[in-house]
Amino acid sequence: MIVKHTFSNLFNWRTFSLLAIMFFGMSTVALASGEEGHEEGHSAINSKEGYIDQVLHHVQNSNEIHLFGNVSIPLPVILYSSEQGVTFAMSSAFHHGHTAVDGYVLNHGRVNRVIGEGFPREGKVEVGHIEHHEDEEHGSHYSVEYEGKAYTLEAPSTFMEMTSFIDLSITKNVAIMILAVILMFLIFGRTAKLMKDREGMAPKGIQSLMEPFVIFIRDDVAKPFIGDKYEKYLPFIMSLFFFIMILNLLGLMPFIGGPNVTGNAGTTLALALFTFILVLVIAKRDYWAHMLWMPGVPVPVKFILAIIELISLLIKPVTLFIRLGANITAGHIAILAMVGLIFIFSDFGTSMAGGGVGALIAVPFTFFMNLLELFVAVLQAFIFALLSAMYIGQAIEEHHEH
Repeated sequence: MIVKHTFSNLFNWRTFSLLAIMFFGMSTVALASGEEGHEEGHSAINSKEGYIDQVLHHVQNSNEIHLFGNVSIPLPVILYSSEQGVTFAMSSAFHHGHTAVDGYVLNHGRVNRVIGEGFPREGKVEVGHIEHHEDEEHGSHYSVEYEGKAYTLEAPSTFMEMTSFIDLSITKNVAIMILAVILMFLIFGRTAKLMKDREGMAPKGIQSLMEPFVIFIRDDVAKPFIGDKYEKYLPFIMSLFFFIMILNLLGLMPFIGGPNVTGNAGTTLALALFTFILVLVIAKRDYWAHMLWMPGVPVPVKFILAIIELISLLIKPVTLFIRLGANITAGHIAILAMVGLIFIFSDFGTSMAGGGVGALIAVPFTFFMNLLELFVAVLQAFIFALLSAMYIGQAIEEHHEH
């Protein structure tokens, strides 16, 4: 009855109308987000390459939260290099790529370091256009113009490649994760207060929305896969589910930059490692015995199976983070591909009639894809929580429980 009452209220005509307006508004924002030109450090959408550049910029992380047009929310930029030490500034100080700060510039939303002798390494200086180059010697790279000379730009260090500086900034993804945590504290705090004050009474307000999710995760995820000890690990499973779901839903909200947090490999890998490390810490003796030295199996076969089991153990966190990241990123790209029909039909701005036809096709499909993404946002959070519960249950299962 609780679930029926909640969802009948949730999906009434007023709520559906609000969702329709929200998603249509997001579609409009997506169409308008490509109006920036080269003068603001972004590629104008007047060619296929310009549109692809905008799509990649949308799904990637950045040092600012781009809202619409030339309006952005500045974020703290913290940079470190062995040559210059620590540099701290707000992303607004870079003026969308027009200004270099201590030898750094903002290139398509991300801070890059200017490489080359003669470029000022202290204070602010005005710079020219940032250009993209493709050649056999250096491959794909960017350069910035200063006093008639082109200087190569270097991206920040990653896990895969170390460069001359490290970006420790509060990026768009980090800011959205902080927002998600704040929302979780507010939502759970309010729900807990209502449950305490209205004990024995029908759910009301945010409590009526949260209870079905909590009961579902407890009864259909934690209990079946973890067993009698589920209460000990339920807070972890709940935190994973709601954190991922809120991040996914924020990625669908207009006017906050369209964050693709759970599509970022670093975010999903960190979440997967939390589960993996927890499994290693809580794993019982029976778990390792059945993995490394299976009872009732010939000794030569035990060695082969032990290798296979160890490989499967290492693959578990990989499948967790790839599944979540790939599905969320694919959804964002699919929506942007739909929007691309407008630019294709208009021949990238040369035909208004063609653009109108493209809009008639793209907007309904974009609306449908956003509704589908709303479902996927919850589904992927559920799958991640389900698999985590399954791995935890396998780790703490004892032999007599078979």
